[in-house]
Amino acid sequence: MRRAAASAIARTSVAVLSRLNPELAHDLGLAGMRLLNPLWAAREVPATLSVRCLGLEFAHPLGLAAGFDKNGDCLDALGAMGFSHVELGTVTPRPQPGNPKPRMFRIPDKRALVNRMGFNNKGVEHLVERMPRSRYAGIRGISIGKNFDTPIESAQNDYLICLRKVYAVADYIAVNVSSPNTARLRELQSSDGLERILGALLEERARLKGQHGKQVPLLVKVAPDLGSQQISVLAATLRSLQVDGVIATNTSTDLSSLGAAWPEDRRGGLSGAPLHDLSMSVVAQLRRELGTEFPIIGVGGILSAGDALSTLSAGANLIQIYTGFAYRGQALVDEILDALIPKRSVP
Repeated sequence: MRRAAASAIARTSVAVLSRLNPELAHDLGLAGMRLLNPLWAAREVPATLSVRCLGLEFAHPLGLAAGFDKNGDCLDALGAMGFSHVELGTVTPRPQPGNPKPRMFRIPDKRALVNRMGFNNKGVEHLVERMPRSRYAGIRGISIGKNFDTPIESAQNDYLICLRKVYAVADYIAVNVSSPNTARLRELQSSDGLERILGALLEERARLKGQHGKQVPLLVKVAPDLGSQQISVLAATLRSLQVDGVIATNTSTDLSSLGAAWPEDRRGGLSGAPLHDLSMSVVAQLRRELGTEFPIIGVGGILSAGDALSTLSAGANLIQIYTGFAYRGQALVDEILDALIPKRSVP
């Protein structure tokens, strides 16, 4: 009963917030979730939906992508919506305001968003301090990045700082080298860049494993704009480095689907429906290149249960939503979970 009431309020809120500036709507939506949190009762799902991946047990495949709760302030509220895992961040060593506003733009007729947020967050220390206060029992991922003013040649230092800070409180750590909104960051997806960043992180993880008595999986989040040959090289690099998994994909810099009239001062990363086919293509090639056992989290353009199922069919072990959740809220979570639950045959 409490959940039904909270769901009704949430549906009304989505309709109201959709009329506001998207970044303001996002902030107000998170504040509202915190207020509604006491009303939510955790949704029960069949044990048959559980997924063993990354050495972790996920209650079901559906999670929330990084970027929605950058600072860990709303983990309990978001967890209560029914996600099996929530990826926090992207977080940087030092707090930073991000790019100048306005920096998020809604395209309703395309069911899409364009953002150029620029890793706005309160810093890794704030996120780590929030973690012990949370009662969320699901899987906690943390996405790490570099500060905007750290030279790309020194990027590994920022990633190492974040790794050390979050290691004790993370179930897995996502290495974000694919955001289009931090200058030159995507250069780190090259073989040389990945070997430099991931080599340092994997070496430090071996030390942290001994210190903390656990090995936290390291995943790499990649862009959807890589060509087929680039994906093949990326896959070979991930295999050779023995990274634990890959998240495919981040937002796209290809805004051609928005038309030639899209303003230059509103360029950024595209997410939502136009990204779905591109993201699925990357997931499918990575699955072919990496084999059946390599963990892949599929994210990009999932706005319906059909989108979720097709991403899983393309080869993803787990899926995440972001823009679809911004547009549809709790209704999308429930729709996907309903579609995942095996239907009993009628005699």
